[in-house]
Amino acid sequence: MFIKVKDLELRKMEFDETLASGTLDLGQDVKLKLPLRASGYAEVVKENRGAHLVVEDIRLVGKLSAQVESRCARCLEPVASTVAEEFDLIYRPLGVDTRGEEVSISRAETEIGYYQGDGLLLQDALKEQVLLALPARQICSEDCKGLCPHCGRNLNTETCDCAGAVTDSRWTALEDIRKKLER
Repeated sequence: MFIKVKDLELRKMEFDETLASGTLDLGQDVKLKLPLRASGYAEVVKENRGAHLVVEDIRLVGKLSAQVESRCARCLEPVASTVAEEFDLIYRPLGVDTRGEEVSISRAETEIGYYQGDGLLLQDALKEQVLLALPARQICSEDCKGLCPHCGRNLNTETCDCAGAVTDSRWTALEDIRKKLER
């Protein structure tokens, strides 16, 4: 759904969207397992910046819910998780905040997104919110043993016959020095 600024100038636009699993590209590491549901509204917020400059921001307010699947950071097995988020977002026209010099921004300004052209694609905003809601590292369980660093077997389902810690030959010089100091 494309949200046009010109349409929002006339009236607030409500949305109630369901995005099927294959329609939202979340990258190669995350997949949408069940349809994403999002509802809310979009409106124009006019920001006066002096006598002759009015900036038309798009405000998106709503909530979304989805079930996604990503890989466990330890064993690489699929992990399903539910995302349920509420959002209140501001999108400003790209380039309107451009200044000639380097300036610091406030914490509130870090929350502003930008749109280009006539409006904003709702799917892009929803994709961003889903990805931000996911943890940086997803694990299947707290007691996940991960993969063997030598043979690559999943230690949750298999055992391996790999020797304990294999030392890297590059560390032998330091190991020799440590042994000499202990004497």
